[in-house]
Amino acid sequence: MELSVDNILALFSVVVLALALVLVLVRLPQLRAAWPEFMQYRHLLGELVKRDVTVKYRRSVLGVLWSVLQPLFIMLIVTFVFSYVFRIDVVDYPVFYITGNFVFGYVSEATNLSLGAILGSGNLIRKVFIPKYLFVLEKCLFALVNTLFSLIAVAIVLVVQQAALYPTFPLLVVPLLYAAVFALGLGLLLSALVVFFRDVAHIYGIWLTAWFYLTPVLYPLSILPPLAQSLIRLNPLVHYVEYARDVMMYGLVPGWQANLICLGMAVAMLLLGILVFCKTQDKFVLYL
Repeated sequence: MELSVDNILALFSVVVLALALVLVLVRLPQLRAAWPEFMQYRHLLGELVKRDVTVKYRRSVLGVLWSVLQPLFIMLIVTFVFSYVFRIDVVDYPVFYITGNFVFGYVSEATNLSLGAILGSGNLIRKVFIPKYLFVLEKCLFALVNTLFSLIAVAIVLVVQQAALYPTFPLLVVPLLYAAVFALGLGLLLSALVVFFRDVAHIYGIWLTAWFYLTPVLYPLSILPPLAQSLIRLNPLVHYVEYARDVMMYGLVPGWQANLICLGMAVAMLLLGILVFCKTQDKFVLYL
């Protein structure tokens, strides 16, 4: 087998998924015990998501419509700059951009909101017992709601561009689910770290900017030299963006290796986030 980056990532994913399966089997009694607790607070989780949606769109003239218009306005600007100024040769560039940004934008918003999930709930955490991970999960779900609103913008661009609508379009939910698992893991990690080191919020803001340009949202990966392509493929979001474009723009169903890599990298981040969060959550109250 050729030792390419994707093959290495596939092997890594197999190891991660095997490790995750072992951990689930070992921790099965604890997981069973935790399920009733989650069900007890599921209504609170829904209310928190509803509250954030209400607060975001309260006193807004455009309301939910802004979640549709904003990506459209940005798409128009980006398309003008990269199609007509820099002349990047991509067929249906508006669809190319908005599909990639659909995935990256979700991860960006979910992790940014998760940064302050624990810090922003300090008063509540000090007064009553609530599973602390719920605050991070709520931010990721709230970001998912916003992203689903922006899916309307994607549909509008497809219609205006008269792009082909492939039967694989519903599969767009698959890379979004992979990205959601990845974002939850990263959100758990960041929300725990920022409690002890406030500078994490500033550092992550800088990293997000760099991450955006290291993900082929604005440009096709093919314009980069082979070495740069190999290095950038270590970025999990590259695979989620490529998956989304395959099902949206090209009518392709990604194979087992692409799904394995996407799932493996998402689960790896989720395991890391859970590990750090669980090891540190008992000390949160001392730093809030």
